[in-house]
Amino acid sequence: MDDETRARTALLRSSSDAAARVFGTILTRSPISRIEVARRTGLSQAAVTKAVAPLVAAGLVDDSLEATPTGLPGRPVSPIAVVPEALVVTGVKVNADELVGVVTDLTDRVVAAERVPLASAEPAAVIDAIVGLCAHLQASIGRLGSRLARVGVAVSGDVDTASGVVRDSVLMGWRDVELGAALSARLAQEVVVENDVRALTIGEHSFGVGLGTASFAIVTIGRGVGSGLHLNGEVVAGAYGVAGEIGHLPLAAPDRLCACGRRGCVEAVAATGAIVEAVSAAHGRPVPIDEAVALGRAGDPAAVTVFAEAGRVIGAAIASLVNLVGPELVIIGGEGVAAIDLLEGALRASYAEHAFGSAGRCRIEVRPHTFEDWARGAAASAIRSLLV
Repeated sequence: MDDETRARTALLRSSSDAAARVFGTILTRSPISRIEVARRTGLSQAAVTKAVAPLVAAGLVDDSLEATPTGLPGRPVSPIAVVPEALVVTGVKVNADELVGVVTDLTDRVVAAERVPLASAEPAAVIDAIVGLCAHLQASIGRLGSRLARVGVAVSGDVDTASGVVRDSVLMGWRDVELGAALSARLAQEVVVENDVRALTIGEHSFGVGLGTASFAIVTIGRGVGSGLHLNGEVVAGAYGVAGEIGHLPLAAPDRLCACGRRGCVEAVAATGAIVEAVSAAHGRPVPIDEAVALGRAGDPAAVTVFAEAGRVIGAAIASLVNLVGPELVIIGGEGVAAIDLLEGALRASYAEHAFGSAGRCRIEVRPHTFEDWARGAAASAIRSLLV
């Protein structure tokens, strides 16, 4: 990190609440006029002008863009915009068998990306691998490497973002891993550790569907079943760092054992591992997920039944979520959407059955996310941390 980057980062961290709101609005809606910034933040134009001046001086915001006509009497409006590469961040998605890393600019545009396999899920081995990946990514971006302001890491499970501790990750087999502190010491950078689904939601909130949506939820299906919530303009973190864990709602039969050790969880029926286990048991041999999907599409009765049960339980979980918090949109993502054709009929029928009253008007949309998108979510978490 060079002196200019330190100064820019320090400016953002020392900004008042009003100045942070101004920069956040410019960041996510560039190019934008000062008048529109004032309207969206509820601040006076004088307050917006005062907040913008140091951002321009620091090279974070550009106010020299060509004026645009408004179609109304008076002078054209001079828009302002974030300078995307004024700072860059690294985002890393931690999977049980690989790391997916990206470097993005301030608009969450990917400027470098890489995937590396993990030989072990042990915390020390994963920390070593993250450090190596971050170093390689930084070297790959040349001069931009000196503008690296922060690192975001997304991990499945119960994550205490404030302390950087992964309290419990079934996927990784971790408990009370002080990931943030270990990485900060090794990387000599501030590191933000976030739950992976919440990180994905932060990315959508700041740079995706959340820009035009007052409230939405992301439900991810695959190795686990999770959700992230964006309500009233904010991503929900939960008082204790846990929110939206619909994968552990007790909606399945109580004889179904979840990987978390509890019974009747949604994941005990609908996670990839649970589907594989059920199809394998029905056929009396190991059946990998790709074959289970193929069997389902071929009409194999056991596979069709297993996927339908998973869809039914996921649909009930989504209905429970919508009944509780009332989002206008639910996005279904994650690697499990590759088999959505086997889940969707039962999922939507179950959702319709359990959604209460006008909650049923909530739109349910399928939107595949790549693991690079998850890493971008980690990067978006790092960007967001510069302003809070």
